[in-house]
Amino acid sequence: MVKPTQQLRDVMTPDPVILEASATVADAARRMRERDVGDVLVQHDGELCGIVTDRDLVVRCIAEAQDPRTQTLEHLCSQDLATLAADASVDDAVELMRTRAIRRLPIVDAGTPLGIVSLGDLAKARDPQSALGQISAAPATR
Repeated sequence: MVKPTQQLRDVMTPDPVILEASATVADAARRMRERDVGDVLVQHDGELCGIVTDRDLVVRCIAEAQDPRTQTLEHLCSQDLATLAADASVDDAVELMRTRAIRRLPIVDAGTPLGIVSLGDLAKARDPQSALGQISAAPATR
């Protein structure tokens, strides 16, 4: 069982992918593929302003017959962004993610993105023997 004082810096995935709001959906998809991740943080003029997930690409762009080569992240990203600091606890993240019904949470320091915490990261930290914990710990396959 995880210690209640475990900090997010200990469980986050560091070095998140960050793209400008003017980048295209195709740019985001390529970066997700290159880094083997399912999310991209979006910034405008150096300030964090949103997040785009692989699901957003499908539901908000492809399914709506938008052109991923011209659709920008500014028009696609979730802008009601919840974040926590790296020294916040795992329990803080669980509560915020539960309350906001989100699956990924940017971790920031004075507005600068440091990493991402996902449901899988929390499952591995809190209960590595759970089904989600084991799936999240398994190496990615292609």
